Amino acid sequence: MSAEGEFTLSATPMAGLDDETALRLLRDGHLEVEGRLVEASNMTLYCSVRLGGLSAACVYKPVRGERPLWDFPDGTLASREVAAFEVSAATGWRIVPPTVYRDGPFGPGMCQLWIDADPDVDLMVLIRSRQPSLRRMAVFDAVVNNADRKGGHLLPLPDGHIHGVDHGVCFATENKLRTVLWQWRGKPLSREAVNVLARLERDLEQGSLGRRLRELLTPAEVEATGARVRKLLDTGLHPLPSQDWPAIPWPPI
Repeated sequence: MSAEGEFTLSATPMAGLDDETALRLLRDGHLEVEGRLVEASNMTLYCSVRLGGLSAACVYKPVRGERPLWDFPDGTLASREVAAFEVSAATGWRIVPPTVYRDGPFGPGMCQLWIDADPDVDLMVLIRSRQPSLRRMAVFDAVVNNADRKGGHLLPLPDGHIHGVDHGVCFATENKLRTVLWQWRGKPLSREAVNVLARLERDLEQGSLGRRLRELLTPAEVEATGARVRKLLDTGLHPLPSQDWPAIPWPPI
C-alpha cells in the first residue's frame, strides 16, 4: 500500500516476519508516529514500531480520532478492526494483516502491520476477477458483515496473496453487507469455505474465537456473527445483495 499526504515512507514490514512475531512487535513495541494518511475518514497514523532488534511499519488508529457514525456505537471501530483480524486468523486465510488493540501516543486504538501492495495491479481489473483469494474474502466479508469492502481496501501482493484492510464498520447486528465482490452471489460455497465455516461455528460456540470476540464486541454482535455463519452453512450459498441496503459502497474504489 502506498500513501499520499504529509509524510514520506521510511519503513516497511520486515521480510519474513511471521504473524506471531508481528503481533508481539505491534503489542509491545515502541510506537512512533511518522505521519498521517490525510485522505482517511478517521485519524489514521503511519508509524514505526520497534522492539529489541525488530522493527516494522504500521498503521495506528486511535479511538479518539474516530468520527461518530449514526449506525455504529461511538468509540468501537478500533475493537471491530481487531475482531476482524481474530476471525481472519481463525479461518486460516490470513486476510487481515496482524492487528492488535493497544495504547499509543494518542491513547488506545488499533495498530496494524503496514502492507506494501503490488503497485502494478489494476484494482478495477482485480475486483472483477474470480480469483480464489477474492472468493475467500467474499465469504469472510459475509461472516463479519462488512459494510465497506471497497476496491481500495484490497492489498494484492506480488506473490498473488490479497490482504483486506479497513474493517471498522463490521459486525453490526443488522445486515449491512456492502462490497464490490458480488461475483459469486447466490452461487454454491466452495468445499473449502464450507469446511472453514464449520470450524468457525465450533470455534465461536466452544473455542477461543468466541471468548476473544466477546472481549471486543457486544454479546448481541457475537451472537449475530454466529447466526451469519449458521445461515451460510444452512443455505450452502454465497449471500445475495440486500434489497433494503445499498449493495456496493461509495465510492467503490
